[in-house]
Amino acid sequence: MERELKEVARILAQSKSTVALTGAGASVDSGIPAFRGAQGLWEKYDPLEYASIEAFRADPAKVWAMLKEMEELMLAARPNPAHYALAELEQMGRLDMVVTQNIDGLHQAAGSRTVVEFHGSGRRLVCLDCGRRVSRGELVLGGLPPRCACGGVVKPDVVFFGEPIPERASLLATAAAQGCSAMLVVATSAVVAPASYLPLIAKQAGAKVIEVNLEPTPLTGQVADYSLLANAGELLPRLVQMVRGLSA
Repeated sequence: MERELKEVARILAQSKSTVALTGAGASVDSGIPAFRGAQGLWEKYDPLEYASIEAFRADPAKVWAMLKEMEELMLAARPNPAHYALAELEQMGRLDMVVTQNIDGLHQAAGSRTVVEFHGSGRRLVCLDCGRRVSRGELVLGGLPPRCACGGVVKPDVVFFGEPIPERASLLATAAAQGCSAMLVVATSAVVAPASYLPLIAKQAGAKVIEVNLEPTPLTGQVADYSLLANAGELLPRLVQMVRGLSA
């Protein structure tokens, strides 16, 4: 892997425009479990019962009970070395944008400035009736489900199954994928559409696609030019150090 790591560092040091796409695995070291896999949230909660907009509308109190558990994990979470490494890469001028599928705000907490939250933000709430959006801290959760001043049920401003990707996030992410010369795909299973299409869009536009993930994904050996099978929190700081050395 050392040879591949050096090649990837050279690509990132020379890339005119680099975009990172991050998934749930990027926040596991921060104490937020991934959704899929043996220890994933979907092992405990059936996504059809808890993560679809239909389920939320049918029984918002039930879904909010699960959301409260997730919220406690998010509030306790702090950025890990993977988040800080990507923020450092941006500060060096070697990363133009982070497109994240995560809703935890940890990239921003680590110092990343240009972040597209593809699936929304768990730190905001939205009323299903009037559409009003507020930061999580502006609304005290009393009984479940919480309600807006208008009386409508409030939900986290995140994309549930059955809901569209926010238009602005979709446009920004797609344009970035089409225009980048390198895409760093970090800690994602690459199976959730439409985020999973972004590496393919980048590849078709001529970009080098580099994935960093613990396990092989549908990108491995197919779309990815380089597949570095490792923990992102351990590998990315090393990679950034190498890029810094080449950029000096």
